[in-house]
Amino acid sequence: MIKTRFFPVLGISLLGFLAGGCSDNTISQEVTATAYTLSEAETKKGNVGLAAWGDQLEPGMKAIAVSRDLIPKGLTHRTEVEVEGLGTYVVLDKMNKRWTDKIDILMADRAEAREWGKQTVTIHWEAPQETP
Repeated sequence: MIKTRFFPVLGISLLGFLAGGCSDNTISQEVTATAYTLSEAETKKGNVGLAAWGDQLEPGMKAIAVSRDLIPKGLTHRTEVEVEGLGTYVVLDKMNKRWTDKIDILMADRAEAREWGKQTVTIHWEAPQETP
C-alpha cells in the first residue's frame, strides 16, 4: 500500500517514494550532506529562517538546501528528494556558489546537526518533465 505524506506548511502531498523502486525518470546521485539549523549564526541576520527562494523555514520542516550546480539537474525549488536512510525532503533553499555536489539538511537543533556532521548520501529525485 502506498502511503501519502503531507507537508501542511507547503501544501504538498507526496506519495511514498515509488513503493520500493525507482521509475525511469528518477535521477540518483551521491552527494556530501551536512546539516544546518535556524540559528541566527547560520542564517541571514534579521531574517532567521528566510530561505534563498523566499520560503520561511520553520522548525520540524523536512527541507534541504542544494548546491547551485545541482539546480540545472532538476533540483529546483520545491523538488521532492528522497535522501536514502532519512526519508523525503523538499528543496527550499540554495547554498553559496562555492559549494558543489552538496546538500544541507535542515535539523531541529545544533546538537543534532553536529551529531550528523558531514556524510556522503545518495539522493533520488524525479527528472524534470520536458515541455513540448
